[in-house]
Amino acid sequence: MTTHTYGIVQGVPGDIGETEDSSEQSALLGDHSAVSKPSLPDGHATLLSSTSNLANTIIGSGMLTFPLALASAGILPGMITCVLSGGIASFGLYLLSLCAAKTPHRRSSFFAVAQMTFPRAAVFFDGAIAVKCFGVSISYLIIIKGLTPNVVLSLYHDLSSGEPPAWMLNGRNWLVIFMAILIPLAFLRQLNSLRYTSYVSLFTVVYLLIIVIKCYFWPLKGMPPVGEIHLIHFTSNFISTFPVQVFAFTCAQNLFPIYNEVKSNTQSRINIVIGSAIGSATLTYEVIAVFGYLTFGTNVGANIIAMYPATSLFVAVGQVALVIFVLFSYPLQVHPCRNSLGKVFHAGATAKPADEDTEVEVDDHGVSSDHMSDTKHTLLTLGIIASTFTIAFLVDDLKIVLSFVGSTGSTTISFILPGLFYWKLTRGDESSKGLNRAAIALATYGAFIFVFCLGYNIYQLFHPNPLGPVH
Repeated sequence: MTTHTYGIVQGVPGDIGETEDSSEQSALLGDHSAVSKPSLPDGHATLLSSTSNLANTIIGSGMLTFPLALASAGILPGMITCVLSGGIASFGLYLLSLCAAKTPHRRSSFFAVAQMTFPRAAVFFDGAIAVKCFGVSISYLIIIKGLTPNVVLSLYHDLSSGEPPAWMLNGRNWLVIFMAILIPLAFLRQLNSLRYTSYVSLFTVVYLLIIVIKCYFWPLKGMPPVGEIHLIHFTSNFISTFPVQVFAFTCAQNLFPIYNEVKSNTQSRINIVIGSAIGSATLTYEVIAVFGYLTFGTNVGANIIAMYPATSLFVAVGQVALVIFVLFSYPLQVHPCRNSLGKVFHAGATAKPADEDTEVEVDDHGVSSDHMSDTKHTLLTLGIIASTFTIAFLVDDLKIVLSFVGSTGSTTISFILPGLFYWKLTRGDESSKGLNRAAIALATYGAFIFVFCLGYNIYQLFHPNPLGPVH
């Protein structure tokens, strides 16, 4: 790989050093309408691959709970809250993309924006992101460990009359086997390199959608009876299911890598990526929610796939698809976790004073290496893989711990930080006055969700609910 080195100046709003290239200074100042970029090599990620990676980051196993969310409020409120949650999440991503336009070319990150806004808290922000992604990656491995033996059992009953070998019913054995697939994927440096696994994951989501739709029109034998169906009917479960919809759109941790890697990262193209990813996720959630709820009514459970008879090969293949989907979601959490940990452990080497030149290494595709040497990259990746695997291997349920990490971390990076970052960067800018106020509103909304979810999870410690804490 050939690298090109360019001198840049990092600073904070109102104290940006002089550069020889006026276009680069304009980029640092952040003119939204027409930001003139320095003549660096362009990114190589396509809109399709960027959208797929972002959509795969968004869509998680929480989608299986959406029918229950409708059951807790009724069809109309449930659909409306889903659309509103997606809209608010997309606004947060939009604000982050505007902040990314103010950073040096293809060097955007939470750390870079924090250095321009709240420099003393930059390491703390990246630490929070790293912990959040670390926790989510563990949850994916635990899901795989618990789900795979049931899938094997279902397939054996469908395809043969015998019982599977004992080792195949041990989730830890499957975790070891799957790590052989995940380790090479976790070592990939660029998020765009995961585009093919994202394509496969999204294909499995389509299959799950087919199951939900097909079983509504042509029910399978052995399905539970249909309960009551309401257009509007709020229940006490709404308190625990509403946050599921809020956090179902979390993907801000991968917005900056996508911004850095996408070809011709103009605001209009980034808007297409954000809109397409959020739109496809919203459509997926709505289809699963509506058809799942119409199929089972108030009798629907927290996992819609588990409601269908496992003796059906059609459903068993869907469970395999779910395992594959969760499997390929793991590397999408390792990538931002490694990047954030790199900033935390080497903050002194990353954060330079505002008047010092730093060197930016950019490869032939226009994607900066962000000063992560091969040794640093290898050690951080090995550390993340080893620790997440060990915890998932030894522990079967971290639901309470992960609920605190997920609810607080997701709220921070999806709502609070985007709002605060944009507010700080555009204070006093009359042309951004309206958007600046909206950013404050987003941060305020995030603070409310933060306090609500934290309080609810604390309540769950003393008064457990069958639905569990919110993530």
